[in-house]
Amino acid sequence: MDSYVPPYDATAVTRLIDAGAVIIGKTNMDEFAMGSSNETSYYGPVKNPFDHTLTPGGSSGGSAAAVAQKIVPIALGSETGGSVRQPAAFCGLFGLKPSYGSVSRYGLVAHASSTDQISPLASNVRDLALVYKTACGRDPNDSTSVAFDHPDYPGLLETNGKLRIGIQKECFAEGLDSEIDKVVRDAIKALEHDGHTCVDISLPSTEYAIACYYIITPAEASANLARFDGVRYGLRVGSDESLDDMYSKTRSVGFGREVKRRIMLGTYALSSGYYDAYYLKASKVRELIRREYEDAFSKVDLIVSPTTPTAAFRLGEKIDDPLAMYLSDIYTIPASLTGCPAISVPFSRMSDGRPVGVQFTASYFDELSLFQIAHILEHWI
Repeated sequence: MDSYVPPYDATAVTRLIDAGAVIIGKTNMDEFAMGSSNETSYYGPVKNPFDHTLTPGGSSGGSAAAVAQKIVPIALGSETGGSVRQPAAFCGLFGLKPSYGSVSRYGLVAHASSTDQISPLASNVRDLALVYKTACGRDPNDSTSVAFDHPDYPGLLETNGKLRIGIQKECFAEGLDSEIDKVVRDAIKALEHDGHTCVDISLPSTEYAIACYYIITPAEASANLARFDGVRYGLRVGSDESLDDMYSKTRSVGFGREVKRRIMLGTYALSSGYYDAYYLKASKVRELIRREYEDAFSKVDLIVSPTTPTAAFRLGEKIDDPLAMYLSDIYTIPASLTGCPAISVPFSRMSDGRPVGVQFTASYFDELSLFQIAHILEHWI
């Protein structure tokens, strides 16, 4: 609601303030972080600073646009399946999805609790590493947060070590824009020129990542958003009606079209007689994907792929085609399902000037390698 003032700060925000950060305000985003174009926002779509006819990406499109427009040097967004990496690619920024558990989710409105992560965006690698270093670490208010040794990321960007990088062949197939294919391969050539080894790898189960994601995350969203019933807090419509009528009217008015769609998908997947066929099977596929990544990281240090199959598309182009919209996150979703950290690095542009992002995924809590590889490519931009 417009007048809502939260009673407390998120842990990530508190840590930034304690370190001297100045919080400017909140940015626009897709409703409940459900969207890939920022067009499902209650406040209307954000426009891409490079071209106001284009989407900045979603769900954290407002955060990306604010950094790209140089309103702020850094911003936080929320990542569930690509909601920071995809806007970073569309707006020519660096965007990090941290390892699951590395940044506290306390204060983050829950979408899908097993993949949600507070994630930073910045126009350069050093700022990105600095905000992550400040925000990460164990928080007693979040039982999923992890205590781990996190180094001085900004101070360790320079490295003389050479990395072994896997090129995921499944990401260079039908559906990938030919110009983006070339940009990613140019980035690979730049890394090889710098002395890094790039080898082809296969992660065959990622073919099912989109289907898996759109069973698991709507199911979790269905459970998480049940609290918005008009009884305990927030919007209430029809308070003089029966309880069932009040529930129905509150949730009809309080949720937008895309949020309702995902709640219904999730509720169906969890319903009696369908749980085993959908949610349980998707959970098993998720484990297969996780194991393939784990095996890959026993052979390579990083995995490279496009961040998105296309560059920023026009506002209104996909809003009435949910499947096309969902496929915008086809390359970002696997890292979210596995919990691995991943970064989108801006590298070159399309012939019409739209930014292109190259994605790198690392093993759990190896954000340092992501920052270092991004720092190398930053000199080639």
